[in-house]
Amino acid sequence: MAQTAAPDATPYTTMAPIPVVVDKPWPGVVKLDVDATDLNRRIYSVHETIPVEGAGPLTLFFPAWLPGDHGPDGPITQLAGLIITANGQRIEWTRDPVESFAFHVVVPEGVTEISADFQHLSPTAGAQGRVTMTAEMLNAQWEKMLLYPAGRWHHNITTQTSVKLPTGWSFGTALETASTAKIEGGDVTTFKPVTLDVLIDSPLMAGSHYRQIDLDPGGRSPVKLDIFADAASNIAPTDAQIAILRALVTQADRLYGARHFDHYNFLMAMTDRLGGIGLEHHRSSEDSVDPEFFTDWDNQFGDRDLLAHEYTHSWNGKWRRPAGQYVPNYNTPLQNELLWVYEGQTQFWGKVLAARSGLMTRDQALDALAIDAATYDNRVGRSWRAMQDTVNDPIISMRRPKGWLSEQRDEDYYVEGQLIWLDADTLIREKTNGRKGLDDFAKAFFGTHDGEYNEAPYTFDDVVAALNGVVENDWATFLRTRLDGHGPGAPLDGLARGGYRLVYTDTKSPWQKTLEGGLKRNNFMYSIGLQTNGENGISAVQWDGPAFKAGLAIGMSIVAVNGEAASASNLTEAIKAAKDTTTPIELIVKDGDHYRTVSLDYHGGLRYPHLERIPGTPDRLSELYAARTR
Repeated sequence: MAQTAAPDATPYTTMAPIPVVVDKPWPGVVKLDVDATDLNRRIYSVHETIPVEGAGPLTLFFPAWLPGDHGPDGPITQLAGLIITANGQRIEWTRDPVESFAFHVVVPEGVTEISADFQHLSPTAGAQGRVTMTAEMLNAQWEKMLLYPAGRWHHNITTQTSVKLPTGWSFGTALETASTAKIEGGDVTTFKPVTLDVLIDSPLMAGSHYRQIDLDPGGRSPVKLDIFADAASNIAPTDAQIAILRALVTQADRLYGARHFDHYNFLMAMTDRLGGIGLEHHRSSEDSVDPEFFTDWDNQFGDRDLLAHEYTHSWNGKWRRPAGQYVPNYNTPLQNELLWVYEGQTQFWGKVLAARSGLMTRDQALDALAIDAATYDNRVGRSWRAMQDTVNDPIISMRRPKGWLSEQRDEDYYVEGQLIWLDADTLIREKTNGRKGLDDFAKAFFGTHDGEYNEAPYTFDDVVAALNGVVENDWATFLRTRLDGHGPGAPLDGLARGGYRLVYTDTKSPWQKTLEGGLKRNNFMYSIGLQTNGENGISAVQWDGPAFKAGLAIGMSIVAVNGEAASASNLTEAIKAAKDTTTPIELIVKDGDHYRTVSLDYHGGLRYPHLERIPGTPDRLSELYAARTR
């Protein structure tokens, strides 16, 4: 039988190919003008002018891989009404059939620039995505409201941005102002030209209730706290609270010994209306906290280390960043293999700096660490999925909720990464009799080249070499064993070497009690294996725990406990009463339209995590959390 020719395996497309990225300047200046005054409908109206190189095919990208998100989650569905014109005439665009964030146009002869008009639609409710505009404030993130020419590095494209805000509103941003003007319907601010990578790394917050606080008076580079709130009464930091935030800046300087920014702005949204966020930038950060962050200071623990974490990212993640994160534009996939350094060590330093500055006390830091250790010590999913693989989670799951977190795992490189770096710190302290710690690594790795702003990529081998520069050890094996292993249990050697052990008692620590009260959360994960919310809904279930074995899952709700109406206190008492007996705990559970009775055969009593001192050992954790004097 005659052989026929194989079909052409090249994917069919009528589109021009997307240009290969080259490192040379894009002509002219891309101008981005944003009208952010449509507060009622939460609509940003955008007019963009893009210089072109000449007639012929042009590809425009909507950013897909957003810095700090670690995955391709650019909200392209929020782009609407796109009309492209040249010399007043409409040019049709076509979306690429494979790269759906790419738009192809053909530039006519004689055209030197094109215009794009469209809307960025902020979600109006949380189910649609993160709300970025309310009646009181907004959070303009430029990567969500621009197109940029393909084929260039982001630092090759010069941009100039203006924003129109409601009359009388104030704003905060790392961008520098070029001019301001009052016009009908609002105030327009034009910012100085910057490259595209700097623009996208410099978001803006604005609002009607605003205060700016200098966190480094007389310092070598300004550090400001720009506060926006749902209500003016919430912007009421005490002198003592301001002193703590200033101490954060001081302790970071003492840790790193260098700055890689010429100015820095904490953009703080005190809100339960704007969508929550904690996102790092080189010269700023977006930090959403509870409206009562200042006015109910002693009961608001959920956000206590947020500013310390995001500030640390200026050094770790922005200046020094993993080589796989150093990509030419926002449509080149990121490689996340070193997120346990980028985020894990930032999580470590965020908690440490929070303790050293006074955002947490030593005891609070220890209580918080106990919760972290217990949570990850009970991640049964490590039996099949190594921690190293969780760096892929922002790409795989796109930060969507999960039903069986303890089995599926999540972005565990944050907190389990923190535990690995705690292990490294205490090992260094042990080997050097307390003369050195991970502080020495931080200063050598993140604190060199004072005043240098350009990114400094690093590899796994660079991390190992820097650790060996502090103290000789087989650091490659140390790290790979913890990253690629399967347990059992989390890497808790750092606790023992630090002078503590993880234990469980029948009472909550003050930190856990206050934290869960603020979050309206009731944690029974280490006893019956579930967690409930303020309405007795089941919000988490421990894989293979008592509740799991009884057939319970997220989404169900507890109606009754041992014949009485469900409540956190009734469930607590039932667990206590069942201890050391043979009587099961009886629950009536609502599952959609169905009700059923469930028996929990558990008799171990209440169990809450704590750190207990190991007698006769050095208290290296207290040394770690102590404020530095130089």
